[in-house]
Amino acid sequence: QVQLVESGGGLVQAGGSLRLSCAASRSILDINAMGWYRQAPGKTRALVAHITSDGRKYYADSVKGRFRISRDNANTMVYLEMNSLKPEDTAVYYCNTVPIRNSWGQGTQVTVSS
Repeated sequence: QVQLVESGGGLVQAGGSLRLSCAASRSILDINAMGWYRQAPGKTRALVAHITSDGRKYYADSVKGRFRISRDNANTMVYLEMNSLKPEDTAVYYCNTVPIRNSWGQGTQVTVSS
């Protein structure tokens, strides 16, 4: 199991931007895909974006064109750049493997005000 720690959340106005970071305890080069998930109040946790080990990216329709997922060159970080944020993006954001094979971390809270 790889340890993953999320950071970068906060309070932002609608239309604003945030950059989330996921720090891995070891290289994630050997992991087929890493993803960002989110869980809004009263909702189930859902995958919003993921990136494969060779850099291919996928996005949920709800965030396509607004969010961008990336890995660092050292393959120890996964980022989620969020633009044009909407109140419905408010959630706790988590990083994990795709498919899920690790326990969930504490996540990072993103709150978008209207």
